[in-house]
Amino acid sequence: MSEGLDIPANTLSFHLKELANAGLVTQERLSRNIIYRASFDDMNALLGFLTRNCCQGAGCAAVEPRDAGTRKGRQPA
Repeated sequence: MSEGLDIPANTLSFHLKELANAGLVTQERLSRNIIYRASFDDMNALLGFLTRNCCQGAGCAAVEPRDAGTRKGRQPA
């Protein structure tokens, strides 16, 4: 699965474990494999909460692209 997503297996495993800890995915051990399934009801509830409480139902504001001349840790002159 990690090859298809172009994500290192250890990185994908870490993120899936955190999503499981948050209750957004469930996991089931099948022999040596762990099967992850999305918990759509919980994900939809989270998205609904964020939409109601963070955006008040409006679309989020567009983010301005970074200035190509700035580098991390440096401010433009």
